[in-house]
Order: sequence, then structure tokens, then C-alpha cells
Amino acid sequence: MSCSLRPVGRAQRARLEGLTAATGFFRREEVATALELLDDSLAGDPDYRFLGAYAGDELLGYACWGPTPGTEGTYDLYWIVVDPAWQGKGVGTLLLRAVEAKLVAEDCRLIVVETSSRAGYAPTRGFYERRGYAPAARVPGYYAPDDDLIVYLKDLTHGALARAAP
Repeated sequence: MSCSLRPVGRAQRARLEGLTAATGFFRREEVATALELLDDSLAGDPDYRFLGAYAGDELLGYACWGPTPGTEGTYDLYWIVVDPAWQGKGVGTLLLRAVEAKLVAEDCRLIVVETSSRAGYAPTRGFYERRGYAPAARVPGYYAPDDDLIVYLKDLTHGALARAAP
């Protein structure tokens, strides 16, 4: 795999929309949300950060993350989306590791990922679990009947969070 990482700009907006839709995981309104967050980011909103993986000038995938309101050093990873033709080739891992490295450099303590319990999301859950994310909560019927919210956490303090627990 040969790709580079750099910010996602306005020129990639249509490609980002197409990638998000192409995964088949996201409803139309979720695709619209991804575009809204990109627009907010491009307008200077520091709560939404985007990083893209590129082959030349072609956007192969992206990550979106931001600080969790009302917390100290906790960030939400909102999206990791990879072109279906590039899935399983390390693009998602490259994006995830880059986001984690940026957050460690900013003294982030904790990353929170929310995902679905639907069977189609089993590879997504496995992706996070293989990279050190632990399931921390399950909210039954959150997204829809028979579609639970599963919350994953990753401690970026190398266990200091767990050691600090009473």
C-alpha cells in the first residue's frame, strides 16, 4: 500500500460524500452529517478535524475526530471511512494510528468510538478491538429496534486511567 496522509480540503468534498455512501453502512442523513462536519471544519470549527489518506490526489479514506464537550482530554472518533476497494489494505489502520499519534501529542487521555451492533458492523467492531479498543457500554435499541449502540474506549495514557480508578 502506498498512500500519504494530509488534510481533507474543499476539493475532496464530493469524493468524501461518495466514499461515505459507497461503504453501504451509512444512511443518507449520516452521509449528510459527514459533509456538514467537513464544512464546519473547513469553516474553522476546531471541534471537527479531518485527515485523509491519498494515493496521489485521490482520496482513499478519511478520519474525523474532535474533543468531547465537557471533558478534559477525551476525544470522539466520529468516522473512519475507507473506499471499499481499499478496505483490508491498511488504510484504516494508517488513519487510526495517525489520529492516535496526534492525540497523544496533544495529551489526550481517552478516545471514544460509537458503533452499531448490527451484524454488518462485526468487521468494524473487530477492527477496533484488534487495535486495542475495549467495549465499554452497550445501549439496547439506541439506533433502532435490534440495533444497539456499542461504545469502545482506548486509554492513551498506557494504563494510567485504569490505575487511577478507585
